[in-house]
Amino acid sequence: MEERFAFLTEWYDPTASLVKRYQLFYYPSSNSVEMYDIKNQRMFLRRSKYDGLNLDDLFVGNRITIFSRQLSVIDYGDPYTSKRLGSKKERTVALIKPDAVSKIGDILEMIYAANLILTKAKMTRLTWFQAADFYAEHQSKSFYNNLVQFVSSGPVVAMELMGNEAISVWRKLLGPTDSSIAKIEAPASVRAKFGTDNTQNAGHGSDSVAAAARESEFFFPTTVGRGPPNTAVLTDSTCCIIKPHALSEGLTGKIINSISAEGYKITALQMFSVDQVSAEEFFEIYKGIVTDYTSMVTELCSGPCMVLEVQGKDVTTSFRDFCGPSDPDMARHLRPTTLRALYGKDRVKNAVHCTDLPEDSPLEVQYFFKNLDD
Repeated sequence: MEERFAFLTEWYDPTASLVKRYQLFYYPSSNSVEMYDIKNQRMFLRRSKYDGLNLDDLFVGNRITIFSRQLSVIDYGDPYTSKRLGSKKERTVALIKPDAVSKIGDILEMIYAANLILTKAKMTRLTWFQAADFYAEHQSKSFYNNLVQFVSSGPVVAMELMGNEAISVWRKLLGPTDSSIAKIEAPASVRAKFGTDNTQNAGHGSDSVAAAARESEFFFPTTVGRGPPNTAVLTDSTCCIIKPHALSEGLTGKIINSISAEGYKITALQMFSVDQVSAEEFFEIYKGIVTDYTSMVTELCSGPCMVLEVQGKDVTTSFRDFCGPSDPDMARHLRPTTLRALYGKDRVKNAVHCTDLPEDSPLEVQYFFKNLDD
């Protein structure tokens, strides 16, 4: 019998202002899908091939797009799917400490190579009291004060990672707590490459399922509160969006490394899941002007994106030039070292969005780091 996975999904119908539920079936052998309307008890989409989806995209909490319809995966649809896909799936928190924030691109590449999925991310700066709260379990340890002082000394990047046995996979990727030992015992680890000692050791990883849940709630609260604020300065900067397709293809680390290598400073970084209404609002200035407007909206809300605040000399103009022509084929012909030439696929899936005009830069940065982060 052909293998089939089932998921419970929700779709918000903006016309009717209703949330509709569908049973989504995925057949990996043919990369095809079908959808069943639960309320009306009828087939909504007969089995159809859909190349824009793969099994790695199908996990609880993710948002996927099926033929321009954005669905939230809220649960597994049958015991077989739950057992096969959910039994080993874990979420863990990865905290990149101040000494390794400049290496976030390299670390993201290591995370992708380890088959971990980045589900949330935010650059923030903890106060002494926030850092003390985060490390409260170590309060009686001799290194506690030094650890709290160091973690609150500069920006950090908090991430939620998901994957099979994610907690142990990330801790193994981190390496031994003491960076000097890591250099000997695990020379390919994060701490061996970017850490210095037992405190300035590049990163932190949750040590249990309970710790992961607590730490995720600390940085990405689902209840009352916003968590630690982002680091956006909102002035003298421009906006860069690493598009959903590039994020899902594991290009985020490479793109960030290219931006840093060009001499730009990333002053804020955060993942967002943009809904249809917000995507239309953000791209409103292109409506009726750019023929790809509808496709641009669909791509932006097709999954999580990574938004960067970037600073540099004459930043809006120079960064727009660095991104290159919107058509990657043209970019590869005319300017082969630009971001879109290196990482883009077509005019819509062209790796990154950047601000076109200097006067729009503060508006675009504020839209994400102030409006959508509220």
